[in-house]
Amino acid sequence: MHKPAYPHPIIAREGWPFIAITLALAIAVSFASMWIAIPFWLLAIFVLQFFRDPARMAPDGDDLILAPADGRIVVVEQTEDPYAKRQALKISVFMNVFNVHSNRSPADGVVQSVEYFKGKFLNAALDKASLENERNAIVLKTDDDQLVTFVQVAGLVAKRILNYAKVGQRLAHGERYGLIRFGSRVDVYLPLEAQPLVTIGDKVSATTTALARLPRRENI
Repeated sequence: MHKPAYPHPIIAREGWPFIAITLALAIAVSFASMWIAIPFWLLAIFVLQFFRDPARMAPDGDDLILAPADGRIVVVEQTEDPYAKRQALKISVFMNVFNVHSNRSPADGVVQSVEYFKGKFLNAALDKASLENERNAIVLKTDDDQLVTFVQVAGLVAKRILNYAKVGQRLAHGERYGLIRFGSRVDVYLPLEAQPLVTIGDKVSATTTALARLPRRENI
């Protein structure tokens, strides 16, 4: 097992303002009535758990593609990768509002491109959300020159995609590169020869779950 690729503050820094606001509101209402304040305390607890960012240990294996997010597998299929312009194996992870929403790199490599697209806010569990919703796509080249594309897709209530990866930056597998607020999905596109290790309906955890195994370069 590999150590976490970056320092973890336990609670994602992007959530600190939201946590502070909901806690302050709950405390203020409590002075008026503890009963009335109960929904506000529940909201504060929900926001706190939403922005949790636990440390994760990556499994050994340079050929493993790791889950970029917590959630449930909703797609495992061969399709077109519109960002790297190729046929690919696509694996999609759907996150509900109770999942950890920090996004982490599924592989080691160098970022080749970063593209942001404005779009709709359809239910992220729908297939058409991949190409119609607001999204941010990263194409990464691994150390043996294979392409891995991973796409943050906004969901029904998600209103902001946060991405910190830049072209030319090297990412380590399991390294945190972004976050999507309040429900979303991440699509991963891999070489057609990649071996899927998950099936539709599986629950996965970012970094600790392997989605697929890349083919050996000499076998491509």
